[in-house]
Amino acid sequence: MQLPHAVTAHAKINLTLEILARREDGYHALRSVMVPIALDDELAFAPNERFAFTCDAAALADGNLVERAFTRLGPPHAPVAVALRKRIPVGAGLGGGSSDAAAVLRAAMEGRFGARDGRDWIADARALGSDVPFFLVGAPALVEGTGERVTALGAAPPWWAVVIVPAVHVATGDAYARLARDREHRPPPTRPRAGSASVRCGEALQRGDFDGVLAAMTNDFEATIRDAYPAVRDALDALAAAGAARAMLSGSGGACFTLARTEADAHAVRSRVTAGDARTFAVPFARAEAWRGAQA
Repeated sequence: MQLPHAVTAHAKINLTLEILARREDGYHALRSVMVPIALDDELAFAPNERFAFTCDAAALADGNLVERAFTRLGPPHAPVAVALRKRIPVGAGLGGGSSDAAAVLRAAMEGRFGARDGRDWIADARALGSDVPFFLVGAPALVEGTGERVTALGAAPPWWAVVIVPAVHVATGDAYARLARDREHRPPPTRPRAGSASVRCGEALQRGDFDGVLAAMTNDFEATIRDAYPAVRDALDALAAAGAARAMLSGSGGACFTLARTEADAHAVRSRVTAGDARTFAVPFARAEAWRGAQA
């Protein structure tokens, strides 16, 4: 059995997030362009007599997706001790838990915990969460369905993101419920895939067209969450006041972000942000040496 000393699990931002029709199974279809950013959790693996899991954020230790990922891999658990160092803010729409789970699956795919031939890794990822299949790709991707259809968009351009994480937790279920109430009186428009904001954004990202990406960026949750959570509104306003070309919510929130072409531009925007008790980060897009395409 081969054990890495440590692996990183990147956060993500949603450059687009279109919430489409509700399906018969109760889940909403979505369309989103997601990009990994270099804001990372770290998972360290070490040989052990039996499986053990610890997290430096004690409140996150029980029921953690890392443990669930090992459970999904099936008995017997690898004789490994796993230590998770949390750096990605929790409940912010940045995908930290999903990324942690995907990091375990990737390590297993590479044979780190013994042979795992013949597994349906996409099925494993889907079972753990809707964002987990995206994190298996290791690159920007167009994500569709309920998260299971992932089309890699190639290596990330050398851009940066300035991220504000207000001191508020936005539960995903609450975000969907609020959006549904809003749509009772304002039904969503029909959105054919061809020419959609997400497809246009993905194409612009592949071309390295910064202005094209900004023009296509959209998040269906943004107006609803902005109205419901003053801290999110303040974060978006703080980015706009700092000179952001486009400030946007990530996922269902409450993290907000803007894009920058260069490191200098990112740090300049961050230096002008007045964020109160919110946390701020200036981080590059994560650029893996190799990226994988995963489609299902």
